[in-house]
Amino acid sequence: MRVAVRTVSELCITAGTVIVLFVAYLLFWTGVRADDAMDEQIDRLQEQWAADRPEHSAGSTPAPQPYENGRPFAIMYIPRLGFTWNKPVLEGTSASTLKKGLGHYAATARLGGKGNFAVAGHRRTYGDPFKDFPRLRPGDAVVLTDGTTWFTYRVDRGPYRTLPTDVAVVDPVPRKSGCTRPGRYLTLTTCDPEWGHSHRLIVWAHLDRTEPVDNGEPEALRR
Repeated sequence: MRVAVRTVSELCITAGTVIVLFVAYLLFWTGVRADDAMDEQIDRLQEQWAADRPEHSAGSTPAPQPYENGRPFAIMYIPRLGFTWNKPVLEGTSASTLKKGLGHYAATARLGGKGNFAVAGHRRTYGDPFKDFPRLRPGDAVVLTDGTTWFTYRVDRGPYRTLPTDVAVVDPVPRKSGCTRPGRYLTLTTCDPEWGHSHRLIVWAHLDRTEPVDNGEPEALRR
């Protein structure tokens, strides 16, 4: 009997250790790897933009290129989440893409374009990019750059809680945001609750202004 009790106790201890290690992996190691991956995407973008700048400075305006699936094309800044908060935006929302940054819903508008530019991000794990998503409030700035232009969006509504099946939140005119006519909108989505995925949190914003990057950082990013 004692042997059986000891064996069960040892199995429980082993199981507990495995669970603790798994949680540590989720909390720490995936975060470390994701942070490295996001830094790599930002470095890649900045190198590409630096290489393209002489051509752009010569007065040529390059034609917009299609976003490539799984590749970065912009950097997002949200001052409300911290002035050091910046994340790469990649094309697509597959699991592998969202491990490297935020993901653009491929069927939605281009950055700064007419319609709804929609972006998803993890709430927890893989760097926790949208961990503080519930802190966002109407009037907050969401700033993006594609290397040539700053796009400053202003939050209109959110965070709004809904179901994953509520795909209308990324419609060209997201009417649940209060919008009633075509415009240039931004939708951000993440999971809810913090460690689950039964629901989604949504924030909607409109394009407030654009500025060339040569003018320096936009006002929203100045401390």
